[in-house]
Amino acid sequence: MTRPVIMGVLNVTPDSFSDGGFWLDPDDAVTHAGELVAAGADIIDVGGESTRPGSGRVELTDELDRTLPVVSALVGAGITVSIDTMRAEVARRATEAGAAYINDVSGGLADPEMASAAADSGCDVILMHWRGHSSDMYARAHYDDVVGEVVAELTGRVEEFTSAGVPPERIILDPGLGFAKSFEHNWQLLRGIGALVALDHRVLVGSSRKGFLGSVGRAEGHSRPPLERDVATAVTSAYLTGTGVWGVRVHDVRSTVDAVDVAVALLGPQDPPDRGGGPQTWERVAQ
Repeated sequence: MTRPVIMGVLNVTPDSFSDGGFWLDPDDAVTHAGELVAAGADIIDVGGESTRPGSGRVELTDELDRTLPVVSALVGAGITVSIDTMRAEVARRATEAGAAYINDVSGGLADPEMASAAADSGCDVILMHWRGHSSDMYARAHYDDVVGEVVAELTGRVEEFTSAGVPPERIILDPGLGFAKSFEHNWQLLRGIGALVALDHRVLVGSSRKGFLGSVGRAEGHSRPPLERDVATAVTSAYLTGTGVWGVRVHDVRSTVDAVDVAVALLGPQDPPDRGGGPQTWERVAQ
């Protein structure tokens, strides 16, 4: 059993669903990234466009202005960075600045140039299951077999990216919890995550603070607010530790590190994750 890589979320946006505006200032964003690394994050995922339900697109220039200074600062501090974007131009510019991963929540569907950008970059690319932009994604949440259909649709995305020149070993898959999924679809995907792992690509899961976790144990029509969902998130991280996933993407790193460490102690010895740049500490960011 291997310890999953922990990806820390860094939203440099004014309107993300749980922490919009907290880290919009670049200096605040860099400070928070250091806190996430000190808590145990292996990768920092920098995103400049909210994908909360109902959100619209931002201008390309705004996304670049929000993300590139932060990516450059973190790379300069020795932090392993992922760029969370649906735009090929943002991916190109961020990887030129040193980002090691492209995290495309649309799986390349939002921008037809993304596959070639990923191939040219030489970086690993995360392809998430997606059926449409946040403004209308829930209208597309219809499945006869959500696990089977997500696996099949992601297989199609892999084929497009490998055809564009991305080696299969550089592709990471994400089931897209919360994106064009009902609460029950999310639970089914978590229970059936082995079907995605069986495709022999690394798998990243992002359950952090999502609505289906806030509804657990609550009366119908009520939910814990996003900032009160970190314990539930940590439970899913512990569960996923025993399923063969490569990584988990979370807002609150410390609670997930604790949960994963307990899961490792219960399930067996851990193999150290590939941190892609040596030991990472807050002191390196502060320098």
